Amino acid sequence: MGELRLVASQEVQDMLRVSRTRAYQITNSKSFPDPVAVLSVGRIWRAEDVERWIREHRPDIQDSEE
Repeated sequence: MGELRLVASQEVQDMLRVSRTRAYQITNSKSFPDPVAVLSVGRIWRAEDVERWIREHRPDIQDSEE
């Protein structure tokens, strides 16, 4: 069984290489995966969901993630 990796807004921002404002816009778009949890510190996503979204919507940055 694979390891569950979770990311918060700051990590998503880093993965997307965008500003905090732009990350907020992207994570609120209909195409972006739903968070798996909403905590007092913010929303949390599965890293694999974000990585899949990047492969599908931002292929220009996917290669450098590895």
